[in-house]
Amino acid sequence: MVIAELEPKAVWEHFQVLCEIPRPSKHEQQIRDYLKGWAELNGLASELDSAGNLIIRKPASAGMEHCRGVVLQGHLDMVCQANAGTVHDFLRDPIKPELKEGWLVAQNTTLGADNGIGVALALAVLASRDIAHGPIEALFTLDEEQGMGGALGLESGRLQGDIMINLDTEEWGEFYIGCAGGVDVNIHRAYAAEPLPEGFRAYRLALTGLTGGHSGADIHLGRGNANKILLRLLTELAAETDLRLVSLRGGTARNALAREAFAVVALPLADGPRMQALLDGFQHTVRQELAGIDDHITVSVFDTEVGAVMARADQRAILAALHAAPHGVKAMSQRVPGVVETSNNLGVIELADGRLNANLMVRSLLDSGTWMLAHEIQSLFSLIGAEVEFEGGYPGWTPNPDSPLLALCRTVYQREYQLESRVKVIHAGLECGIIGAKYPRMDMVSFGPDIRGAHAPGERVEVASVGRVWRLLRAILAAIPA
Repeated sequence: MVIAELEPKAVWEHFQVLCEIPRPSKHEQQIRDYLKGWAELNGLASELDSAGNLIIRKPASAGMEHCRGVVLQGHLDMVCQANAGTVHDFLRDPIKPELKEGWLVAQNTTLGADNGIGVALALAVLASRDIAHGPIEALFTLDEEQGMGGALGLESGRLQGDIMINLDTEEWGEFYIGCAGGVDVNIHRAYAAEPLPEGFRAYRLALTGLTGGHSGADIHLGRGNANKILLRLLTELAAETDLRLVSLRGGTARNALAREAFAVVALPLADGPRMQALLDGFQHTVRQELAGIDDHITVSVFDTEVGAVMARADQRAILAALHAAPHGVKAMSQRVPGVVETSNNLGVIELADGRLNANLMVRSLLDSGTWMLAHEIQSLFSLIGAEVEFEGGYPGWTPNPDSPLLALCRTVYQREYQLESRVKVIHAGLECGIIGAKYPRMDMVSFGPDIRGAHAPGERVEVASVGRVWRLLRAILAAIPA
């Protein structure tokens, strides 16, 4: 399909380009260079800061020169996830969406509507000739999805405007004024290997069929985490059989709920029938537990061959620590009812060739809550002699219900749609907290269209809601005061 034919064309023509140019986290140079060239062709000033973020500036429209400057902000990178069996190279291949019942969807990969739609909206403003607005700066950051690297590296003093509209949230009709901060907890530990014992047979276990989703926005929905479920299965098998662990791999992104996980194990030949019975019973139990949430979870077993297994002492220590590692909601907010305050996602596990590497992503609306849980995880894994490092810590965005920008946005929304908007705080990482720490006088609000399934294959965006956001954004820019 031709995405650019959707309405409003002013926005969708830019999103089509974003689908055609690969932009995984840490590989945004191609799309950034394209946009820098595009700005030059359109007579717009642009610059790169020392972190590689792109800033494009557009002068005020006629008669609006006296208005306050506005920063339109989004990130260039996208989460790259594909269903098992889908051949897609995110460094080379374009995203191929389909239009289904009013939604643009990528069936077997992520779509990149997070945050491609926000970027496309900002580009449409930059390209427009008929929108009333004061001075505009579009800030396109890098590496948001894998550690907020672009925002963390943004230099103070680069931005001239003192109003910022972040275009990276996913519920139409809602204005966000706060978000969680977070930190990555990375686990590393070596382990010893032993020859495969006599009379043992090797198997590959595959746990698949989970929905996955965003590790912040979806953490409260009760969806299964393939890593945690497979660790539970391995623990039960080890209690009932003479299981020897060979390798373990699960999850592919720190900020996505793990949809699939795989293990290679070895058992005595005599334990084979017992293992199969345990697998069947376990699948039935977990399907009951996740009924209506993750109905398609499947545990499969395949024969394989191995030459070595993990040493018993290392297996006991590592399996126990991973099984005990926290995942999910830790605490609900007492200040903002219905919002998760603190959580953790056991996002990625790689255990093979004598080395364990794992990533846990902690989030909290309170910076103290982030570090409390991160240090609890550190304490757990220190008990097995693991190396624990904290990476990419970033602050949360403290809500300001009295924000003049929020009041303006709500007034314009009510005027345009004759509806009351909702004010929200999100348990996910937005770059607003980091940027706000560097620009403490910046008044900020975030909004966007309806996006579902961000960070998982099948991600989709409602086409009509993009049109509504475009109309709202134009009206807000025209109403920005002096």
